[in-house]
Amino acid sequence: MAPDPTDPRERGGVLNPAVARGPDGHLYLLPRLVASDNVSRIGLARVVCDRRGTPVGVERLGVVLEPEAPYELTPAGGGVEDPRVTYVAAAQHYVMTYTALGPAGPRIAVALSRDLLHWQRQGLVRFATEAGLAPGTVDNKDAVLFPEPLHAPDGQLALALIHRPDFRTGRAPLPPGLTPLLREPPGMWLSYAPLGAGGLPQPGMPFGQHTPLLRPQQRWERLKVGAGTPPLRTPAGWLVLYHGVAGRASRDQVRRYAAGLLLLEARDPRRVLYRSSQSVLEPRVAAERVGVVARVVFPTGVELGADGRLDVYYGMADSRIGVARADLAALLAPLATRVA
Repeated sequence: MAPDPTDPRERGGVLNPAVARGPDGHLYLLPRLVASDNVSRIGLARVVCDRRGTPVGVERLGVVLEPEAPYELTPAGGGVEDPRVTYVAAAQHYVMTYTALGPAGPRIAVALSRDLLHWQRQGLVRFATEAGLAPGTVDNKDAVLFPEPLHAPDGQLALALIHRPDFRTGRAPLPPGLTPLLREPPGMWLSYAPLGAGGLPQPGMPFGQHTPLLRPQQRWERLKVGAGTPPLRTPAGWLVLYHGVAGRASRDQVRRYAAGLLLLEARDPRRVLYRSSQSVLEPRVAAERVGVVARVVFPTGVELGADGRLDVYYGMADSRIGVARADLAALLAPLATRVA
C-alpha cells in the first residue's frame, strides 16, 4: 500500500497498520495515514488477494479514527498513530491500542469495536503507581494486548499488556533503587489489569504488577526495543515480532529499524523462552531503505493462514506498507530446539 497523492489525508505516508480478520471473513488493515501537515489518522482498508491467496493490494474504506479527544490534540495538531488490534473473544470486541499524541506527549489509548468500522474511545490507559514506578506519567508507545485472559502474578485472571514506557521522560524523581531506569534505553514491560464481568478490565482498574520483559541486548537493537505484532498463540508459546533500533543515539545520525522474534511461555508470558540474536526482517529493498524515515521495517500485524503460512504486515521507511511471508512451522522449529 502506497500513499494516494490525491488524498491530502495520506499524502505524507501510509504505514504501521493493525491487521484483523473482520466479522465478514475478510482481512483488513487499519493503517496510520499521515497527512500533508504531519497529523496522523487511522484508516481502514480491505486486503485484496490473488487466486493463490497472496496479498496484492488494498481497497480503501475511509478513516475510522480522527484526532478529536483532548488527549489526541496539541497546538500543532496532535494525532492518532500506530494502531494494533486484538480480538478479545471473551469480550466479543476488537480492542485497538494506539498512540495518542497529546499535550503530555505520546500516551497509550484504547478504542473498542464490534465490526472494525465503528470505534468507541475508552480513553487513555491507566497505569498504577507501584513502589514509585509510574508508567502513566511518562511517554509510552507500542502497546499490544494478549487475546485471552492470563493469570497475573497475584493469581487473578487478567488482561496482559506489553508496552514501552520511557522513564527518561518522567518529571517526578524516581526512588533510589529505580534511578538506573533514567539511564537505560527504552524496553518492553508487561502489566496486568484484572478482568471484569464483560471480559475486559474492571472499570476504573489500572494496569499494574509491572514487570520488565525485554531490554536492548544485541547490536541490532541497542538503542531501544518495542513490541511489534500482537502476541500469537502457537504450540511453542506466545510469538511476538518486535522491533529493535540500532545506530547512534543522536537524532542527526542514521538509525536502522529491524525486527526480531520473541517467544514467551504460554501460561506465564513473563518468562522469555527465546529472543532473536539476529534480526529476521531488516531494511534491504529500496522501499524500506528510502522514504520519510530511511532504513525502517516496523512490523505491527500478523495473519496466520489455515495452511500455516504467516503473513507479517509492516511499515516501510515510514512511507508505505509491505507484507512478508514465512512458514510458521519452519519458523518455530529452531526456536523449539533452543527452548528444549
